[in-house]
Amino acid sequence: MYILYHFPYSQHARRVVSLLEAAKLPYELRHVDMASGAHLSAAYLAINPNHQVPTLLDGDLVLHESNAILRYLCHKHGLTDWYPADPKHRARVEQWLDWNQCRLSPAVIDIVRNKLFRGDKGDLAAIARGEANLRELAPILDAGLAAQDFLTGPKPTIADLAVASNLFQLGLAKVSPPGAHTAAWYQRMGTLDAFRKSLPPA
Repeated sequence: MYILYHFPYSQHARRVVSLLEAAKLPYELRHVDMASGAHLSAAYLAINPNHQVPTLLDGDLVLHESNAILRYLCHKHGLTDWYPADPKHRARVEQWLDWNQCRLSPAVIDIVRNKLFRGDKGDLAAIARGEANLRELAPILDAGLAAQDFLTGPKPTIADLAVASNLFQLGLAKVSPPGAHTAAWYQRMGTLDAFRKSLPPA
């Protein structure tokens, strides 16, 4: 059984839960209360010196970084529906994973951390920066979904799980990226039982 160190309001942890659920892999969640600073405790830093979630334990393997965990699970269990074997298809999945992590995620963090989690102490300049970046990025995502149901074709992949986890995060701050194609895709993601099971309590 996998052990996943997790916080329900971490989009990075939730995307791993989505894949574990989709693949019906046995796992145990270990809650890291980031709201109270548990991720900075000596006990957790001994597991993940980056003081982030998720962390996956598989026997003697301790693995950080959500995208690395997604790839590892797909490789280990032959989840080619979620991580295609065809080089060109896989490259498109990788492209969206990198875009999500390098472009979209910083904007999401700027907005959500400062609007929602920091309250009155939120950095207004960071919110403005995140909103400006989102205005640039939203049309890119919408255009990528114009000709197909999911990011790389007719079926969802780990790229869809990753990007959808960020869009849910934006929703916590009452922000919805514009775009009809994005909205329709997000509705489709919402029909996936594995995605719904990853979400925090309402």
